[in-house]
Amino acid sequence: MIIVVFGPPGVGKGTQSAKLSAHLGIPAFSTGDMFRAAMVEDSPLGQKIRSFMDAGDLVPDEVVNELVASRMVQPDCADGLILDGYPRTVAQVKVLEGWLAGRKMKLDYVIELVVDREELVKRLAGRLYAPTSKKTYHEKYAPPRVPGKCNITGEDLIHRDDDKPEVVRHRFDVYTKNTQPVLDYFAADGRLSRIDGMKNIDEVYADILKVVEK
Repeated sequence: MIIVVFGPPGVGKGTQSAKLSAHLGIPAFSTGDMFRAAMVEDSPLGQKIRSFMDAGDLVPDEVVNELVASRMVQPDCADGLILDGYPRTVAQVKVLEGWLAGRKMKLDYVIELVVDREELVKRLAGRLYAPTSKKTYHEKYAPPRVPGKCNITGEDLIHRDDDKPEVVRHRFDVYTKNTQPVLDYFAADGRLSRIDGMKNIDEVYADILKVVEK
């Protein structure tokens, strides 16, 4: 089973992908995770990725495609996988579909977590982050036991810069501009399932399960 999950930064794709991964017994990974892993391994492909990132350049489609393909042939992907952050362009979609077709596989589900930009801004504005434990809280939805303190380390919680309203709006607009052609491509042939990403985590997950367990 091959699943792709789309949604703007901060919508909770990682959380939902992890829950779905545990339920289905297939791995979930993002291109960001794969970039970091490849660079840590310092493989030739990882060195190539590092050269682009160190220069502040976007990693080209052909390099991203190569990275994803190299991950998809690993033994843990034999029964399927969940992709977060790929494909980002129609060109990447066509490469992915060609790769899958060559192995008599197909992209089974394309899920978009849909949110209202200003509602997302409000939600992210309440997020709190613990720099040492890396744990995330929310002032309203998942508050720490002691206000302003991490449950694990007791350290002071902070608001991350990328959760500031102006930054969230910019990232949302960039995501929409870059991703809309891909979403339109999948919607045109009926493969796109749109889910309300503003519900609580369990409700969103239940809606995703309805799609993949038809």
